[in-house]
Amino acid sequence: MKFRLRQMEVFRAVMLTGSISGASRLLFISQPAVSRIVIHTEQTLGLALFNRVKGKLVPTLESEALFRQVDEFYQKALQIDEFARSLAQGPSGTLNLCSSPCLSTGLMARTITQFVKKYPQIKVTYHVTLLSDIAQEVLSHKVDLAVSVMPLQHPNLQVTPLTLGRMVCLVPTGHELCQKPAVSITDLIQFQLIAHDNGIVFGNLVASAFCNVGVELTSHIRIQQTDVACSLVRAGAGIALVDQFTVEGINQDDLRVLPLIEEIRLAPSIVRSALNPHSSHADKFIKILHTQVK
Repeated sequence: MKFRLRQMEVFRAVMLTGSISGASRLLFISQPAVSRIVIHTEQTLGLALFNRVKGKLVPTLESEALFRQVDEFYQKALQIDEFARSLAQGPSGTLNLCSSPCLSTGLMARTITQFVKKYPQIKVTYHVTLLSDIAQEVLSHKVDLAVSVMPLQHPNLQVTPLTLGRMVCLVPTGHELCQKPAVSITDLIQFQLIAHDNGIVFGNLVASAFCNVGVELTSHIRIQQTDVACSLVRAGAGIALVDQFTVEGINQDDLRVLPLIEEIRLAPSIVRSALNPHSSHADKFIKILHTQVK
């Protein structure tokens, strides 16, 4: 290579300061050393970089064109230097996450909190999304990983079980069902039941459970989000079958959570792309995620 990195540095310094003495002060080297490097650079490149006019260095047109390229290269070198220093200080960058809404108030909130405490240099972006949209979020690289309330089936996804959960019965404090240590589906039919829409996973799970015991599921209030069901129960609109993950993340002073005798199981899972290299930031997040599972 004819134009070496040290020559570029000295050339840039002369162009910025307009003189040998200025470049000397900028680089903390002697003026003769700057002069020797400039002369040697012109000789090796076979190119006049400066005209000497009354003791001053006047850049040639070729020098002006060369400076634009050298300065661009130098700015990139500064970015690399900053990146190297950040590596010495610890991991940096951004981790993109999404999860099923019901996992946001408890499990994901705890995990993200611990993650940013341990890795303050890493930024986190997080949003909730429906189970039906998680595959697209992961495979389109919008997120590095997702945590779904139920496993997904897709040939291009890597789905790893995380924990187990279940649906529970949520009633207002003081409700007559609070006298029972656990309730059955047949106990619920005499009360106003707030139910998930059949078009979402919780709605399908509950409808199947009712069907299995030969009980008709009737509800005058259908909802999409479990936190809405919690608000309605708190307001006295009825009772609800909800997932245990939502209720662990809300204030339960005026609510009671009762186990359901007929188990309606949930299986939260970690979802990643099987097509692309895994993010090291996501690996770090998963380690903390496992510690936050109750």
